[in-house]
Amino acid sequence: MLLTSLIMTGLVLGVRQVGGLQALELAAFDWIVRLQPNANPDPRLLIVAISETDIQAQQSWPISDRSMLRLLQKLEAMEPAVVGLDIYRDVPQPPGTQELLSYLRQSDVVTITNIGTPEGGGVPAPRGVSETLVGFNDVVLDPDGVIRRNLLFASDQGKVLHSFSLRLALRYLALQGIEPASSARDRSVMRLRNRVFEPLSPTAGGYQDLDARGYQILMHYRSSTSIARQVTLTQVLQGEVDPDWVKGKVVLIGATARSTKDLFATPYRSASRPEHLTAGILIQAQMVSQILGAVLDDQRLIWFWGDGGEVLWILGWSLIGGVLAWRVYHPALLGVGEAIALSGLFGLCFLAYTQAGWIPLVPAAIALVVTSATVVTQRAVYSAFHDDLTGLPNRAMFSKLLQRAIARTHHQPDYLFIVLFLGLDRFKTINESLGHTVGDRLLVSIAQRLRACLRPGDRLARVGGDEFAILLEAVDDLSTAMQVTHQVQQELTQSFIVDEHEIFTTVSVGIAFNQSGYEHRPEELLRDAHTAMYRAKSLGKARHEIFAKGMRQQAVTRLQLETDLRRALERNEFHLRYQPFVCLKSGKIAGFEALLRWQHPHRGLVSPGEFIPVAEETGLIIPIGQWTLDQACNQICQWQSLFPQSPPLSVSVNLSGRQLSQPELVDHIQTVLTQTCLEPSSLKLEITESVVMDDVESTITLLQRLRGLHLQLSIDDFGTGYSSLSYLHRFPTNTLKIDRSFVSHMTDASENAEIARTIILLGHNLGMDIIAEGIETADQLAHLRALGCEYGQGYFFAPALVVEEAEDLLRRMPTW
Repeated sequence: MLLTSLIMTGLVLGVRQVGGLQALELAAFDWIVRLQPNANPDPRLLIVAISETDIQAQQSWPISDRSMLRLLQKLEAMEPAVVGLDIYRDVPQPPGTQELLSYLRQSDVVTITNIGTPEGGGVPAPRGVSETLVGFNDVVLDPDGVIRRNLLFASDQGKVLHSFSLRLALRYLALQGIEPASSARDRSVMRLRNRVFEPLSPTAGGYQDLDARGYQILMHYRSSTSIARQVTLTQVLQGEVDPDWVKGKVVLIGATARSTKDLFATPYRSASRPEHLTAGILIQAQMVSQILGAVLDDQRLIWFWGDGGEVLWILGWSLIGGVLAWRVYHPALLGVGEAIALSGLFGLCFLAYTQAGWIPLVPAAIALVVTSATVVTQRAVYSAFHDDLTGLPNRAMFSKLLQRAIARTHHQPDYLFIVLFLGLDRFKTINESLGHTVGDRLLVSIAQRLRACLRPGDRLARVGGDEFAILLEAVDDLSTAMQVTHQVQQELTQSFIVDEHEIFTTVSVGIAFNQSGYEHRPEELLRDAHTAMYRAKSLGKARHEIFAKGMRQQAVTRLQLETDLRRALERNEFHLRYQPFVCLKSGKIAGFEALLRWQHPHRGLVSPGEFIPVAEETGLIIPIGQWTLDQACNQICQWQSLFPQSPPLSVSVNLSGRQLSQPELVDHIQTVLTQTCLEPSSLKLEITESVVMDDVESTITLLQRLRGLHLQLSIDDFGTGYSSLSYLHRFPTNTLKIDRSFVSHMTDASENAEIARTIILLGHNLGMDIIAEGIETADQLAHLRALGCEYGQGYFFAPALVVEEAEDLLRRMPTW
């Protein structure tokens, strides 16, 4: 962002340097000038205007020398401080020519000359008038024809000439005892009392390469309307002017009639509209008022920053634009933020001008907007190829990196690169249990650990919600991939602390590599590594697999299975089978375990081991699990009515890890119990030991909520998963279920028998009953009875039965 601001500032300054922004800066200056409040008329000045009415009354233009003489004499009688005549008298206007010349030579009236251009066009002063009473009335026009500068001194053929306004001001100040002097710092700079009049430089304010010849200052306009009291020629000649209006004042005489063409554009009025132009005498009055105000009223002359200050100012606003664009993502909010920033910029520039300062508005505004737009564009490009959460390259960027690696193989046939596809195990469960915020922070932590595992030059990307990819380039053989894979898996098995949660996760890794003689494409290599990763997950997670050709067909088959699975609920392809479990003390059926089966219309009966992992991974297990619970509870209610016994038949339903992470699980179970009128004690929920140990604290909290419904809880496959002995006393469960692997090979002297005996003893000590599954022989049944096991389940009693078969079994009421 800083680099972008520096570049954009450099571009804006470059455009400004060649004058590309001058017109806009001058327009902004005029805008600020127009917004300033008008000052009161200057009491030191009086303007005698020659209007259209005056010209008609005199019936001539120019006004005759006799009338002009009468005007000057009447004014002199009223004792002005100084009189300035802004009307050319180089050409006789009889009658009264000689009398007027004589008067001008003898009086202190300041007259005018016009320097013109080097090619000619100047106008001389009246003949014989002292040079100290002559000032030029040339004005400096900007490229747009507007007067913004006051030319105080000029040079003509080696002589230094004073402007008309400066002559008048100096003569007035001389009466106050104030004489011009040189600045102590620079003798070429004029000082009047304590006010130093610094001449404009070529780059002052918004100007670039200004024609700063002569001695110029920037005009500070007093008012857009009334600069000073104004009377007409006719009023003076007819004696209608109060002498106090003239006495001790600077009197300026000039034409305001539009027919005289002495009109100019100012910041208040456009040069393109003649009716908005200002008479030259009024502009001269503005100039005189500015000089007098600066010296006598301590009014500041307009100041500017140096080049360094303006660069820092523009850079600062560029940084503001960059920060806004980087921090604010919503377009509407960004627009509001920029509008506020631009308003603040204008406010500061306006405030500076009230203190006579001209600081850059347009370049700073352009820098802000351009930098903001550039950062937004950069962010959009960055987001297109990077992950917003981790800052890693995304799938699109990783594909480009793969394409470059593939391109190198065209020039280096032996060049080997390897793609590792990493899939986090159990991330969805973590995300749903602890919330997306914790999940996001976990992903950031995982990305940081993965970076630490890589060699210089290896590239890491996030290519899916819980999936990462690593590109290992210029490797010698697959052993490099194995080393990185081992290191990654070791690192990610270490616990993560996120928001005071200790989280454990593992990663499954798929490996694919380029092979000489094959034309690879990025998406194919990534797909192959992805396929290998899913193969690793299906084989038990926390593993790695190298892609083999047969995996691709397996992936296609799995994708088709997922598609069919989504349709299975809608098409009523699922059904439940019920395997009885028997009370070993009485030998009678105590209840049934509901087992889900899928009858595919084309593939026939699909094994639960084949479709349950897919349902878990896709989240389809949630609606499937809800359907299973509804069906099982309804069925056991019917059987309790048809086959009453004491205690009543119960039903066991398995819960998956994904179901346990659902916030609404408890509410749904309570709703089902209410709707079916099933006693909660007749429902037993079975949870595998490995699922319980995934997140012990959260699981214990959930189990306690479930026990609050007064239903039964069972830990399934106990002894086959994580070691849960240290937590078992904290689990609010009713039953331990001995896995079939310990029952099927159980003999009096076998290790499995000792394990079964230990589990039974442990469960009894903790107040739990025991159910053994997988009973297939009478010897196994007898041995379990001898060990004090309460319940048994297995083919010795009956396989999983359809509803009709289960009802037939209940009618026969067998005893074992």
